[in-house]
Amino acid sequence: RKLKQKAFKKGEFLRYDVSYGYFDAAEATLEIKESAQKINGRSTMHIVGKGRSRGALSFFFRVEDRYETYIDEEALLPWEFNRHVREGGYALDRNIKFNHYNNKATVNENETQHYPVEPNTQDLLSAFYYARTLDLQNAKFNQEFVVNTFFDRQMYPLKFKFLGKDELKTKLGTFECLKFRPMVEAGRVFKEEEDVTIWISNDTNKVPLRVKSDLLVGSIVMELVEHKNLCAPLKESKN
Repeated sequence: RKLKQKAFKKGEFLRYDVSYGYFDAAEATLEIKESAQKINGRSTMHIVGKGRSRGALSFFFRVEDRYETYIDEEALLPWEFNRHVREGGYALDRNIKFNHYNNKATVNENETQHYPVEPNTQDLLSAFYYARTLDLQNAKFNQEFVVNTFFDRQMYPLKFKFLGKDELKTKLGTFECLKFRPMVEAGRVFKEEEDVTIWISNDTNKVPLRVKSDLLVGSIVMELVEHKNLCAPLKESKN
């Protein structure tokens, strides 16, 4: 397939602060590298997501995660996905190669295994960028969007529901937002409905400005605190 989009470009950089209650817990970044390699003769965009603990959390539970995806520039489909996880005493290194000509994914982790995937399947990181290309501004209340995703050796439909428009005050200013709630199938990787809410900018960028996850005790909030090389200025509220 060939998709045209104006939501993101090479060089885009997003940085988020992650807090638990009043405590700074972690930092997360998303970056589209300026240069990327060719895979299967196709030009790609190299996207890197990083997450690391900070403050007191680093003493009790150190986190150092890195996710990488190489997505086709025209089709916005992943050719390769790398997951490097270090969380406390848990470690994981996994490489996934996609073949979109025969709809297969090859997982390399201790041993090599092959899995069938649906046409136009995304990985966990590329799904976020593909979702930004969808027509979210014209969504109807409670409308659901679905992105087929391959993660942890299985397919699952990544669903998110539109909750309406909102105005969000952040450290960077006050912005017009579109509000969504991620949902997935019951009995799969997650619960049927997660207690997660996402606010994205109501402009061509469709950048997540805040993500809030309600827990049994308190909540975790991830908020955008720095951005570079967006396709267009963030749309601030006129009020």
